[in-house]
Amino acid sequence: MTTAVDQGAVTSAPEVLWTRDFSLYFGARTVSLLGDAMMPVAAALAVGALYGVSGVGYVLAVWTAPFVLLVVFGGVFADRIGARTLMVGADAVRTVTQGTLAAAFFAGVPPMWLLLLASALSGAAAAMFQPGVNGMVPLVARDPQRANGTLKIADAITQLGGPALAGVLIALTGPGTVYAVDAATFLLSGVCLGLIRRTPVLEGRQASTVLRDLRRGWQEFRSRTWMWSVILIWMCFGLFVFGPYIPLASHLVGGRLGEAAYGWAVAGLGTGTVIGGLVTIRFRPARPLAAGAVALIGFVAVPLSVVLEPPLPALVAGHILGGAAWAFWSVMWSTSVQTLVPAEVLNRVTAYEVAGSVSGIAVGQALVGPVSTLVAPRDLLAVSALVTAAVVATLLLVRPVRTLRRAP
Repeated sequence: MTTAVDQGAVTSAPEVLWTRDFSLYFGARTVSLLGDAMMPVAAALAVGALYGVSGVGYVLAVWTAPFVLLVVFGGVFADRIGARTLMVGADAVRTVTQGTLAAAFFAGVPPMWLLLLASALSGAAAAMFQPGVNGMVPLVARDPQRANGTLKIADAITQLGGPALAGVLIALTGPGTVYAVDAATFLLSGVCLGLIRRTPVLEGRQASTVLRDLRRGWQEFRSRTWMWSVILIWMCFGLFVFGPYIPLASHLVGGRLGEAAYGWAVAGLGTGTVIGGLVTIRFRPARPLAAGAVALIGFVAVPLSVVLEPPLPALVAGHILGGAAWAFWSVMWSTSVQTLVPAEVLNRVTAYEVAGSVSGIAVGQALVGPVSTLVAPRDLLAVSALVTAAVVATLLLVRPVRTLRRAP
């Protein structure tokens, strides 16, 4: 009875979510996500204009490599010194790297070594920042699912607005302004995180080594069949769906309907994500991962709407449906991890989860170019649609995933 009353109170009283700490965390995540969304466009346009496609590839690669290699250590340090402290430090590093690049662009042409160094340091800082994102939510919100749904909406809005803002700033003022704005977003994020009052209690933690902490995180991750099963499935999803989608879809949609059409498709994806986030704020299934897997079948509409070559309205509608499906699954997954993993190891477990998920996407992105010279891009996206359906079926066939119940 107590649980039912508490859940009802959280659902019916919006002010419970918007506490001081959650408002600060929401502000920190929103501005940080905006900066993250601006950077791919800035790298493509600013770095590409100076050093060509290969230069863009090098800059992006040296960001990804330290992120993948160091993110598990980020989980260890977040559990050792506190997620908020580590996140503030990561924001400070990225404020300096992006501010330095802004000054270099304002001064003239930044050398490639500086671009690569700043990108590597930024990727390493992101690896320290990301594991704490999950761990902070239960600390600042009494209702993690509502918090995750709200944050997913903010994520979608920044994904829509960030690239457009970056493009406009570069066109009107040059790349230096974009990097300066990006530095400011990390500075503001760090300030907001630093003002949060509620932080985990770290007293009483037994002395341990980094390797022992890594091993403990791996044991906690491995002991949860529902978790490692999903990550294994998700690695295939990243390899065959998420990784290839952007280069293939932009090529096919842009070539058939024009570059603006692909922009509308991306906007549809973001709109769907907002819709999915709104649904998760109210709908609380007893078996979150099963419900999320059923909803995820809607993501088939994303690659399928490109493969079938429909008119623009149908293409956008398919992406809206896919965006809503993805947002619903994402919130169900994040909430399950945050509420079913002990707080003292949550950041480490999150780090292993992130590393597994990102690795599949990275490999998919690396292979899509060579494979597309052997297989028609349209056929590759047809495979993506089939793999999405197979992923949904596999998630529902794995009993620990299908039967996992939400935390009280």
